[in-house]
Amino acid sequence: MGISATDISQRIVEAVLAQKLAPGARLGEQQLAMLFDCSRTIVREALTRLAARGIVTVSARRGWYLIAPSQDEAREAFEARRVIELGLLRGEGPGKPLGKLQLARLKKHLQQEKAALRGSDVGTRSFLLGDFHVCLAECLGNGLLADTLRDYTARTTLIAMLYQSSHDAAASCAEHVAIVDALAQGDRARAEALMAEHLANVQAALRLPALSDPLDQLREALAPLPTSAASVSDPNEPAYLGALL
Repeated sequence: MGISATDISQRIVEAVLAQKLAPGARLGEQQLAMLFDCSRTIVREALTRLAARGIVTVSARRGWYLIAPSQDEAREAFEARRVIELGLLRGEGPGKPLGKLQLARLKKHLQQEKAALRGSDVGTRSFLLGDFHVCLAECLGNGLLADTLRDYTARTTLIAMLYQSSHDAAASCAEHVAIVDALAQGDRARAEALMAEHLANVQAALRLPALSDPLDQLREALAPLPTSAASVSDPNEPAYLGALL
C-alpha cells in the first residue's frame, strides 16, 4: 500500500516540530512526489489539508510554502494555546487525578525528553518538547483538541525559529515535569497555573518587538526637519536643487 496524503501531512508537521523545516520553506509538489514516490495529486491533497490547518500557504505563482507568522499571528497562536491547554486542565475539575495509564504515558514521555536532552539529536529533542503538549491533551481525554493543539504547537515552533527563541530546552523540560507532578497529586489548579507560567515563559523568550502605535512610522517620516537643516541653504541657490540632494 502506497503512502497517503495523511502520511505526508503528518511527516511535514513532525519535521516542523523537530525544527527541520524553516518558516517560509518552499514545499515543491514535484520534489515531494519524488521523495515519497507518489503522485502529485496525493501531495497536493496533503498540502491542501495543511493549508486548511494554517500550517502551509499557497500562491498561484510561487507555489506552496510553510507559513512565516507575523508578530500579531505569533501572539494569537500563543493565546489560542493558552485557551486550549488551560481549558483542558480545568475541564474535569480540580480534584480528579489522572488515571494510572495516562500518568505512566506522561512519565514515559518525560523520560524520553530527559534522554534527548542528554543526547545530541536536536531534532528529536525539539519534537518531544512540542509533542508533550499534544500527549498531555490526549491523556486528558480530548483527541479533537489534541489534533488542534498539534497544529498550534507546529505554528509556535515556526514562530520560535523565526523570532529566535532563547527559551532553554532544559528549563522547558523541568516545567513539563512540574506540571505532571501536580497532575499526579491530583492538583489540577496548580497544574493549570504551572502551564500558564510555562506558556508565558516560552512566549517571553521570543525576540518579538513591542507593540507600537501604527502612526509611529508616519509620524516620524512627517516630522518637521530641524531648523539647522534649512539654515545651511544658500539663499542664492535655486530652490529645486535642494530637492535633488
